[in-house]
Amino acid sequence: MVALAPLVCQPSRSEAETIRGALAKVYVNNPELDEQRAVVRVRDEEVPKAAAGLKPKASLSFNGGPQRTYIKAPAGINQFSARVFQTDEYSGLPRTGTFNLQQPVFDGWKTKNAMSQAESMVEASRQALRQTEQQTLEKGATAYMNVLRDTAVLGLRKKNIEVLQEQLRVTKDRQLFGEVTRTDVAQANAALAQAQADYAAAEGALQNSAAIYQQIVGEEPKRLDPPPSLAHLLPQSREDAIARAFAEHPSIIESGHQVAAAEAAVGVAESQLMPTASVGAQVIQQYDSYFGYPHTRQFGAQLMAQLNVPLYQGGSEYSFIRQAKEQLGQARIHATVQRNAVRAAVVQAFSQFSTARASVTFNQNAVKAAEIALRGVRDEAAFGQRTTLDVLNAQQTLLNTRVNLITSQRDVVVGSYAVLSAMGSLSIDMLDLEVTPYEPNKHFSQVKDKWIGVSGPEDATERRYP
Repeated sequence: MVALAPLVCQPSRSEAETIRGALAKVYVNNPELDEQRAVVRVRDEEVPKAAAGLKPKASLSFNGGPQRTYIKAPAGINQFSARVFQTDEYSGLPRTGTFNLQQPVFDGWKTKNAMSQAESMVEASRQALRQTEQQTLEKGATAYMNVLRDTAVLGLRKKNIEVLQEQLRVTKDRQLFGEVTRTDVAQANAALAQAQADYAAAEGALQNSAAIYQQIVGEEPKRLDPPPSLAHLLPQSREDAIARAFAEHPSIIESGHQVAAAEAAVGVAESQLMPTASVGAQVIQQYDSYFGYPHTRQFGAQLMAQLNVPLYQGGSEYSFIRQAKEQLGQARIHATVQRNAVRAAVVQAFSQFSTARASVTFNQNAVKAAEIALRGVRDEAAFGQRTTLDVLNAQQTLLNTRVNLITSQRDVVVGSYAVLSAMGSLSIDMLDLEVTPYEPNKHFSQVKDKWIGVSGPEDATERRYP
């Protein structure tokens, strides 16, 4: 960094924060990344939920309660030809326990398609995580460079105030000797006041950039080491960048998995037209169940097979199928939209990077020319050949060219990260960050075949959010 390095405090390597160190902190601590990782873990649970369709279901049920029974039954005719009734009255506690077991045998391939849909959505969520990682790392690099830029600009503004204060002092001295007028002093005063206003604005810009840096990185910026750009990691041409993006960009890969999930969803909907079959068993134990008569006991066991053939269910099943097919078409269109969006992003990022790199050279030449011009104007002003306003204008021109150079140098670094992100290549491996990569497959392998249990495997990031 030609302009940034001299204008930012020059700490030792052990004291300065590097961009790689800052981005490593972003990867480990950023809550937006942790949130997306949690989304992936939530999506993982869709697979065991889908697999449950062909797993056995077992249940126990109990019921019971006090019962009082009064029975009046005919017992014949007495000697007066009147009917005689026999009565009985007793209390009991009927109780029933039932064990049910059901094993689905065939569900019209609903479970198979549901699992394919869930697995495709898991893969899609992982690609969404990759995209979030890219965007977060790019935002981290941008925040880092914005702090560097605004720190350097603030230094320039401060130096400009010092120069203009000296210019005002000299102008006032020359007024005492009649070399300049009150107009020249007023011009110097106006330039100094404007410089002080610009300094206040630069302070505000730096505070804003520092706040964004803290939001993304997780700590306040301290002394930042100016980094090089990543131009050496970029393809030579825009066409190569587009080709890499089409092959690697997570948004494109994600949309492909979404299409696969939509195809499986059609199969899930079509399963409503298919027959289903299951086998089951039932065991019943009853006490005092005969009208609540005490001390009675009944036991029963049953094996059964069930076949269900749907004929007509009100037409909703056909609507579900049509809807699923339309959603499949929507997913395919979305995949095309994503490819077009990625291509446009690559073209834009590559063009902005090329423009920024060219601007650095032009602004360096502009700074050199402005420095020469300022020295010449000052020398000529000393002999009365230039006015105070000429000197002030030359000073302002030099300041503007230096600010432009700092901005273009910042744009080169940020632009190189933007190109990598647009291609889908910005990753901790590409940046060689010293962090432990997050492995989404670890959680997935722990829950995909889980039959029982309400506690998932502990994740390190969850401990940070009570």
